[in-house]
Amino acid sequence: MTNSPDSELLDAYSRAVSGVVDRAAPAVVSVEVHHRRRGAPASRTEQGHGSGFVFTPDGFILTNSHVAHGTVRTDVAFPDGRRLRAELVGDDPETDLAVLRVDASSLVAVPLGDSAVLRVGQLVIAIGNPLGFQSTVTAGVVSALGRSFRSVSGRLIDNVIQTDAALNPGNSGGPLLDSRGNVIGVNTAVILPAQGICFAVAVNTVKLVAGQLIAHGHVRRARIGVGGQNVALPRLAVRAHRLIQPSGVLITTVESGSPAARAGLAPGDIIVAFDGQPVHGIDDLHRLLTGERIGAATTIAAVRKAERLELPITAAESAKP
Repeated sequence: MTNSPDSELLDAYSRAVSGVVDRAAPAVVSVEVHHRRRGAPASRTEQGHGSGFVFTPDGFILTNSHVAHGTVRTDVAFPDGRRLRAELVGDDPETDLAVLRVDASSLVAVPLGDSAVLRVGQLVIAIGNPLGFQSTVTAGVVSALGRSFRSVSGRLIDNVIQTDAALNPGNSGGPLLDSRGNVIGVNTAVILPAQGICFAVAVNTVKLVAGQLIAHGHVRRARIGVGGQNVALPRLAVRAHRLIQPSGVLITTVESGSPAARAGLAPGDIIVAFDGQPVHGIDDLHRLLTGERIGAATTIAAVRKAERLELPITAAESAKP
């Protein structure tokens, strides 16, 4: 009896998934964390679980910030039964990523891929430890690309991958893999009570953040020292100053001695551009205040009543979280 074309396709799909699992599963760990219970003695802790994966043979492990942040003890359990104490190298709540390290060498590691070449509809595989069930495998497709997702800190994470590969509590921090076994994202969130709407931080973001966490213990970002809120611009101001956007950031507070204060910005001003790039709102300003801006002289544009200001400004480094 010959196989039908459908059977052959299903067999090829099964071989692709099982092949990825064979290569990647030994690198996926269960992350077991202990948090100090609020208001309780130091000896009383609460236990939590997440997932992670080894991405260098000398013991660096990626997981989510919301799994590893603020822990008093972290252990990782490998599929072969080994349990090792882990050190938090650094975490970044604003992208929900963290790097751990264990004292071990010659570990099985999964390679980091390239999320820029992903296509909607392609096969993806998630491996993790949902609800304590270790080494659970789910498969699906890339449902959408370029999503934005708000992290626990309130900052917008850009270029997030949406997938229908089933994720549950405990999958957080595990890898999302392509059919070649390369990591293309770090699983981070599900939308409840929806089914099949799950998100992963794209691996190209992961590479940048992990590099800074290993080098500095945190991600370097620029700051100008203002508090603000999104606000619609008066139509007269948009026409008079030939602005391309209908909104900006209304400054509500300016920190004393900050770059904004030195530039001459004041509460009531509306920021409309930074370094020549339009600013529609707070998320745009956050995107522009990258580590490369620290110490770099540039200009900031603001509307003050009927006047448009172009002010020189040099951003400073944000305090370590």
